[in-house]
Amino acid sequence: MHTAAEVKQTDVVVVGAGNAAICAALAAREAGAKVLVLERAPEAEAGGNSFFTAGATRFVFNSVEELREIIDVSEEEERTVDFGIYSAENYFDDMGRVTQYRADPDLLELLVTRSRPTLAWMRRHGVRFEPMYGRQAVKFEGRFKFFGGQVAAFWGGGAGLVKSLHDIARKAGVAICYETSAVALIRERGRVLGVVAQADDEQSEIRAGATVLACGGFESNTEMRARYLGANWDLAKVRGTRFNTGMGLEMALAAGARPCGHWSGAHAVGWDLNSPPYGDRAVGDGFQKHSYPLGIMVNADGERFVDEGADFRNYTYAKYGHEVLKQPQMFAWQVFDGKIVPLLRDEYRIKQVTKVEADTLEALAAKLEGVNAQRFLATVAEFNRAVRRDIPFNPNVRDGRCVTGLRVPKSNWANPLDTPPFQAYAVTCGITFTFGGISISTRGVVQSVAGADIPGLYAAGEMVGGLFYFNYPSGTGLVSGAVFGKIAGSEAGAYAVRRGTA
Repeated sequence: MHTAAEVKQTDVVVVGAGNAAICAALAAREAGAKVLVLERAPEAEAGGNSFFTAGATRFVFNSVEELREIIDVSEEEERTVDFGIYSAENYFDDMGRVTQYRADPDLLELLVTRSRPTLAWMRRHGVRFEPMYGRQAVKFEGRFKFFGGQVAAFWGGGAGLVKSLHDIARKAGVAICYETSAVALIRERGRVLGVVAQADDEQSEIRAGATVLACGGFESNTEMRARYLGANWDLAKVRGTRFNTGMGLEMALAAGARPCGHWSGAHAVGWDLNSPPYGDRAVGDGFQKHSYPLGIMVNADGERFVDEGADFRNYTYAKYGHEVLKQPQMFAWQVFDGKIVPLLRDEYRIKQVTKVEADTLEALAAKLEGVNAQRFLATVAEFNRAVRRDIPFNPNVRDGRCVTGLRVPKSNWANPLDTPPFQAYAVTCGITFTFGGISISTRGVVQSVAGADIPGLYAAGEMVGGLFYFNYPSGTGLVSGAVFGKIAGSEAGAYAVRRGTA
């Protein structure tokens, strides 16, 4: 393992060590560049937010044969499992719809068209994938059916992905310096010539032909959350790493980069009420609670506040954390009955969960800490009467089983809460990553406020602005990180080799 003080120059320096950063490092190596990665965290906490993800991917596939480029599908599975397809048109439609059609069309084109080829490239390097039976497929009437356009995840989730990428990078000859921050960019005559690195109290210059910033957003910086996202965002839980404090963004902006994207927006989910302030590497993504479309959510007033069944959770979970944050005392309870409990996702069964259970709704109401029990019981009674029981329930499709006559609708998967045991889970807002970033070209080059390339400076991952607004379709983050990481690394490597190390 290198230290920053030992390295005076390299072809490409990559700041960050998550999915996007290591994809950039591998691509730069393939371009013939000598690569150094700087990771602010110690090795035991490396990998940024990528470590804390569940590992879901979203990519285009139109047949089982295309799916086999990413995961192994047996002949038996091909006969007995409905994998569906996910076309480029589906991807464009989903991204357009959830971002209110604000996503940058050029970046979106790259994300969609390069999604499967990039994952296949990762697989050729040795990254493994697995089907998401427990999370994106429901066995209903004897047959597994995948829903929401997603079928594959990185093997071992985010932890498995990070370990795999770091092992592959080392074998490829990529040097990684842990506990080393980039604190400034070296600039001369408008060109970026490397970084000032800091390890402990020692600073040193690392000259590089190209620099790739892939060190996350500002989600772990309470001051920046309050400044850009607004009131009470400083009180949100952080789902992932404590090291994403916006340093990369600040360096880029100081170098004249153009701010881009939704700086007052963020990916935020329902997260266990009593989870720690930052991500727990042992629990990983287990604090999430994403089966809410099958039940109801109530606030401290005992009232529902969102359409839990507006869409598959893939298309609502990243914005509903914000809705929870807006509730009195910034929490909610997710409530299910005995019919639905067997369908709950695995994260509801971890030991570290804020859960209550009772055989009657009255007994459950008494256990919902902080909730107006009388109003809760009235809410459930109103909900139960409003369910359209003439419409069949089917968790694999938008089944149209709705409620009628309520102020807050439920568009799909409405089931009366009438079968014991009754369970409830307490959640608050957990922020994943921020949407605001900097502008890049389709070659991954950071753009200046004047709209020109900043020579020698590239960006990838959460730092890229212009893709996500208001909301987010699940599985897109890791794929966009890989796609734009590979683009930035390939371009940076070629640029550095062509120009020579500064």
